[in-house]
Amino acid sequence: MEITIHQTFLPHTDPEASLAFYRDALGFEVRNDVGQGTMRWITIGPKGQPDTSIVLTPPAVTPDITDDERHAITEMMAKGTYAAVNLATPDLDDTFERVQASGAEVVQKPTEQPYGIRDCAFRDPAGNLVRIQELR
Repeated sequence: MEITIHQTFLPHTDPEASLAFYRDALGFEVRNDVGQGTMRWITIGPKGQPDTSIVLTPPAVTPDITDDERHAITEMMAKGTYAAVNLATPDLDDTFERVQASGAEVVQKPTEQPYGIRDCAFRDPAGNLVRIQELR
């Protein structure tokens, strides 16, 4: 059996700010953009990897979610504890400088971790944690 990762979903609260972060700061390409206002589903992905995408979605729009669940999701997003994504790059220092220069919130500067990975971390405009590892 062969299984690949095709899409994953991250919530957004401001589609334009999310586009500025993922497209402009990280260099992802926009593959699809449907809806309008804050009710937009934006599919983005790394150039050269057409089969792997992130779908930026309005949070808590599923009809089966209760008001209490919506409130909990909103609170978790505000704290940055709701969603995360791990990315990788061959040049962590250059990537860190470029993303930091975009004004993104830095969570962690490039650090050698005790488990053998060098990485850094940012929060996207919705509060999602974005960790970037250095490929070795």
